[in-house]
Amino acid sequence: MREISSSVTFEIKAGETVPMKIARSTRLKVNCGAVWVTRSDDTEDYWLESGHTLRLRRGERLWLSVEGGPEAQVAFAVPARADVRALDWLMRLGDRFGMRLRDGWRTV
Repeated sequence: MREISSSVTFEIKAGETVPMKIARSTRLKVNCGAVWVTRSDDTEDYWLESGHTLRLRRGERLWLSVEGGPEAQVAFAVPARADVRALDWLMRLGDRFGMRLRDGWRTV
């Protein structure tokens, strides 16, 4: 069983079933093709086509398969940690403030 703990993109061939375990909350996106998704602890199955996404919870098991097409490409995107996102936001804010401050000094 493949474990997903980071952002990754890969292809699934027709007739292939790929079992997975989700180590961190992530988002599944189908880049091309169509994918049949079965999730643990979920009575529903999902048919995702190109461009569709599905949020996945940490610890759940997943089975992906392709039916009726040659292959599909899927991408797992793990969000950045909250502290990393906050630091990036502060850096962007500082850059914007600094830019305005410099522009203000030039006009004086």
